[in-house]
Amino acid sequence: MTRGRGPFRVAVFASGGGSNFQSLINHVSSGDRAWSIDLLVMNREGGALRRARSAGVPVHIIPTKDREMSEIAQDTLRVLDEHAIDIVLLAGYLRFVPSEVTSRFSGRILNIHPALLPEFGGPGMYGMNVHRAVADSESTKIGATIHFVSDLYDEGAILGQWRMSRRPEDSAEEIAAKVLKIEHRLYPAAVDHLCDALIADTRPVRMVDVDVKNSFEEHRRKSSTSIKLTEEIQ
Repeated sequence: MTRGRGPFRVAVFASGGGSNFQSLINHVSSGDRAWSIDLLVMNREGGALRRARSAGVPVHIIPTKDREMSEIAQDTLRVLDEHAIDIVLLAGYLRFVPSEVTSRFSGRILNIHPALLPEFGGPGMYGMNVHRAVADSESTKIGATIHFVSDLYDEGAILGQWRMSRRPEDSAEEIAAKVLKIEHRLYPAAVDHLCDALIADTRPVRMVDVDVKNSFEEHRRKSSTSIKLTEEIQ
């Protein structure tokens, strides 16, 4: 692992199309960052594989079906060590991460969840399952959460959330489209923030929650500052 000032080597874990993976690639490519994407890990072939090849990112597929968790953990840690990975980012990775991996990368492994945790989280709450649950609820807000990964689904300390008002008539598909736009901006900003804390050798503090009052596009046009910081992660 890299210590001190970086740049930090990042592995992204994905299972599907990889739109969040692409947003991370675009962010890294757009300027001088304190981190680089050096590996894509998948449990099966998917759209993220094509994105990785286009960006020149190495790919390693670690099958998980019908395998012992200890075997998956051993293979995963070996691959991460081979690529000298410092930070792990889950981006639509639909498999449980072995405790050996979360322990090794404690404080350096993040996940993005397409809802405002602690609501709408836990086993089975991923993808459209989440958005349907939100659409069927009385919640007045939608959004995304970045959290550290622990041994329990969606229960790691929250690093940041962006939210926006929900229209009662919004379908699950409309909610999904709006939240995805938030995810694509929130995740790269959260990784920048984590790397800043690692460089300073301090515990990361929680990012100020952003509330998009109207449309996401209008908020983006009006916002000229980076995400600010607030309470310390416990």
